[in-house]
Amino acid sequence: MAQDNIQYIKKISESAVEAKFEDIDDAMIQNAKNRILDLLGCALSGAKGPGCDGMVDLVKSWGGKEESTIFVYGGKVPAHNAAMVNSVITRTYDFEAIGAFVEGVELSSHVSVTTVLTALAMAEACNASGKELIASLLVGDDVASRLLAASFSADGKNFEKGWDGNGTVNAFGATAIAGRMLGLTKEQMQHAFGIVLSQLGGSFQNIWDGSLCFKLPNALSAKNGIFSAELAKAGWDGAKDALFSRFGYFGLFTDGCANAEILTKDIGKKFYAEATFKPYSCCRANHAAIDCALKIAGDNEINANAIEDIVLRVPPRVRDMFVGQDFSLRVTPQVDAAFSLRFCVANVLLRKGIGIGDFRESCVREPEIAALAEKVRIVGFEQDEIGKKSAALTVKMNDGGEYNSDVKFVRGGPFENSFTTDDVKAKFRNNLLAANAISVESGEKIISLVDNLEKMESIGELIKLMA
Repeated sequence: MAQDNIQYIKKISESAVEAKFEDIDDAMIQNAKNRILDLLGCALSGAKGPGCDGMVDLVKSWGGKEESTIFVYGGKVPAHNAAMVNSVITRTYDFEAIGAFVEGVELSSHVSVTTVLTALAMAEACNASGKELIASLLVGDDVASRLLAASFSADGKNFEKGWDGNGTVNAFGATAIAGRMLGLTKEQMQHAFGIVLSQLGGSFQNIWDGSLCFKLPNALSAKNGIFSAELAKAGWDGAKDALFSRFGYFGLFTDGCANAEILTKDIGKKFYAEATFKPYSCCRANHAAIDCALKIAGDNEINANAIEDIVLRVPPRVRDMFVGQDFSLRVTPQVDAAFSLRFCVANVLLRKGIGIGDFRESCVREPEIAALAEKVRIVGFEQDEIGKKSAALTVKMNDGGEYNSDVKFVRGGPFENSFTTDDVKAKFRNNLLAANAISVESGEKIISLVDNLEKMESIGELIKLMA
């Protein structure tokens, strides 16, 4: 073990325990509240999605201590199981806040769908205040975001080995949240990080294959983070340096630490978290293409049956991702559609829009969608175009007509076209209506409580409204 590197896990552990709500700036407090509201909405709309009934039934059959509520379905189970289930249902439509924002750079991530659900489950189990919920959440977000930023190489690559960051860095974030809620000492927190090291995992193959298991890594991170903190509190020790030891996180799951400084720079004073809010219920890599298609469909009267050819131009890395695969229906059509550029472009051009309902199986299976998706050709930008646009779309008609659009800044990101708090509330209301799981009155009460979260002595009232 490199003794000079153990300082990082020690400092991270100390900060996770000692960080104060009063040191968090107003912008990050609002960020936390926005993400909590966003994910509660996604939980409402996602709860009855593919696979959720089966997981809920299974977890309820296990029984156990009644600590935390399963959203929408109701009933209480041990906190680690509630966090796992709620994470799964929230990720159903891949609609939740994403994109860790570190030092002005947006990183590809799905941290919030682990950390927010972990924080809510633990806050209910521990009868925590709104302030402690916010502080613990941001501590966990910060740990995961810093680890993610440190994992990127100079050329912007990371996790080339195929490990899913949702099952690795997210688990450290969940451990920090649970350990803080349980009142661990800094030494116990260090042990908890060492314990969760043995529970990291997750493969990107899940997404390539269109499997429901794409939702599991973030959910298992939530469960394992809580379990690891509980073991540390029960007296277990773990690997001394979960990050830099020979078989620590960086050695096993990445090509090495690319930026160790970010792990502890201004830690406890500056908190990093996700800052992108999705306007569309599918993979973020599809969103630029959707924006292009919406512009064409909105500005022109297009007969989808008269389309001859569709050319979508994207960065080569997007073309070569899972979203660039041919659109085909496998076991779970909703997943096939959510991770398909071809489906999303075809859907917008055919239906003149895109929403959660378009990803339900009956809509995904419509023959017209498959026929139009086959006409979408995906090509990579030339080298001199990369960085200037996020996507460009050309629609060619049988009569020789042609429509073009392009986009640089995708709606909902942390730069231009970002979501305001009012946008987040509007999205929550749309999810509420799409779900029809709780009353509109309860939904408005949730918005009000989240607005004033730091004033709540206990978050129990908020959680009750979600079942």
